[in-house]
Amino acid sequence: MNKQEQPYRIILSGGGTGGHIYPAIAIANELKRRYPTAEFLFVGAKDRMEMEKVPHAGYKIEGLWISGLQRKLTLKNLLFPVKLMSSLIKSRKIVNKFKPDVVIGTGGFASGPLLKVASNKKVPALIQEQNSYAGITNKLLGKQVQKICVAYDKMDRFFPKEKIVKTGNPVRQDLLEIKGKKEEAIHHFKLEKNKKTILVIGGSLGAGRINELIEKELPYFKQQNVQLLWQCGKYYFEKYKKHTELAYVQVRQFINKMDLAYAAADIIISRAGASSVSELCIVGKPVIFIPSPNVAEDHQTKNALAITEQNAGILIREKELDNQFEICFDELIGSEKLQADYGAKIKKLALPDATMRIVDEVEKLLEK
Repeated sequence: MNKQEQPYRIILSGGGTGGHIYPAIAIANELKRRYPTAEFLFVGAKDRMEMEKVPHAGYKIEGLWISGLQRKLTLKNLLFPVKLMSSLIKSRKIVNKFKPDVVIGTGGFASGPLLKVASNKKVPALIQEQNSYAGITNKLLGKQVQKICVAYDKMDRFFPKEKIVKTGNPVRQDLLEIKGKKEEAIHHFKLEKNKKTILVIGGSLGAGRINELIEKELPYFKQQNVQLLWQCGKYYFEKYKKHTELAYVQVRQFINKMDLAYAAADIIISRAGASSVSELCIVGKPVIFIPSPNVAEDHQTKNALAITEQNAGILIREKELDNQFEICFDELIGSEKLQADYGAKIKKLALPDATMRIVDEVEKLLEK
């Protein structure tokens, strides 16, 4: 049988945020390109964004009744053992029925039960860890799976060294080439050609502190004669959508055409989640990173520092925003040379073939 005609059955699991979902979709798309007759099934958490985004990308998904442990003592934590048992039982049913040749986990609590069951049944498994500080689910799974794809050095403090392959993080294929799309982007978002466009992205669910900053600085942005394309996130849209009444502001809950948003942008203000950082390196535009301080081991700050220590972007911590934002923005908006330098330097840090490298590792498991 021709390699491309192999009717492989592949399960991908992960979710909760775009940082876990989009890498899984990118991996699936590359596997589908190599194996057009393969059958795919995603497994995610019920009521989380993967239940919408995965079908939108053209794949089937099953939902588990699972959520993460809260850091504080809450009633939700009392339900955790029940949810975990329910998810393990459903995962066993899914694996028994679908009979996968390989399973791939991209992080998030939904991937834990599925990969645990699959590994116990000796199904070859691979996990992809996006961050510089490994998530609890992946740390637990690292002992059981055959291969661990990472984006940062020194990950052997979390995983067995012999299983680790440094691949980088998968990104959506449409982001790999935004050159020549600026005119289409300006038309799509109904932007003014002669104004600088500031793209604000706080992650798929939104970032409260970034949204507060942007609202506070709206008169300042008007004074700077720029226009804003502001993705405020699902949780914050009702609060901030009123600002679209301003001629120079567009507030979006979510932007589906991210390739056009990146093409339109002259300057980007962003969180520093692993997938976002990987995308922004490929996009090659000047970035002001505002990392979330509310994540394990402050890994967003570490992700941003990996860029800014190379003079390839600007880092402003949340506690410094009130004092530093306008100073940094003034300097950046006032210098075309500085904008070009930051854009060129961040692009040099890109690993655009990460998806291909990960799928190469999946292929090795399939061919064993």
